[in-house]
Amino acid sequence: MNVSNIVIVGLGLIGGSLAKAFSKYTDCRVSGFDTDPATLEEALACGAIAKAGDADDLAHADIVYLCLYPEADIHFVSNHLSSFTKNTIVTDVCGIKMEVSRGLCQLAEKGGFTYCGSHPMAGTEKHGFSASRADLFKGASYILVPCGAPESVCELLRQTAFRLGFGRSVSTTPEHHDQLIAFTSQLPHALACAYVMSPRCPEHRGFSAGSYRDVSRVANINEVMWSELFLDNRTALTEELDIFLKNLTEIRDAVADNNHAHLETLLRKGRLIKEELGE
Repeated sequence: MNVSNIVIVGLGLIGGSLAKAFSKYTDCRVSGFDTDPATLEEALACGAIAKAGDADDLAHADIVYLCLYPEADIHFVSNHLSSFTKNTIVTDVCGIKMEVSRGLCQLAEKGGFTYCGSHPMAGTEKHGFSASRADLFKGASYILVPCGAPESVCELLRQTAFRLGFGRSVSTTPEHHDQLIAFTSQLPHALACAYVMSPRCPEHRGFSAGSYRDVSRVANINEVMWSELFLDNRTALTEELDIFLKNLTEIRDAVADNNHAHLETLLRKGRLIKEELGE
């Protein structure tokens, strides 16, 4: 199946970067939806999209990328359900999958389109169209969450992702996705926010280098989006937070008790795990 008509719903960091990547690396015709007229104007002016999206674009789309918050993705499809056809492939880019996939699978059954979830593992601590860039996905992993979609659809999305610069693709279930994302993405964001809440943080200049930057970087967070993502994945994230707090408490207690031997054992354990991963 040839891909020529692309619709991107939501031109923030990921949606805007997808639009720019399609426009730079493919000959696809890209139309975009966004509630902010200024964002649409900026996307049109820089050539990221050919036009503002409408119902006709949805009806003729080969792939529709939903790049809103989870609930907003579901509402958009529900409100435009009559515009989708049996030939439309709909995917989302949400950082959680169980909640959004459940809603979009129900709508796919009702509307007749094909849904396959996805999650580009790329981003920055900044957000909005102004932060988007065509090379954001270079070498990144593209997660597919098929939810029963045919392998031909998965392969089409996979090959399309490779055209945009992604380096690898993996497939998984919504449940497994959310468990791993709680650890690889959501926990680090929670950690960064907790870290910069220290009263020492405003005094860090002149005393900080790479360690401070590495840990604190993602505290520059979109609190509206991440609150929704955290709560939609609260079971898996709570489990990861409990594990982290247990491990951190062990280190804290070893320090407080001046227990050099136990502290060294804990730190060595962390080092060996990281070395074994080879990363």
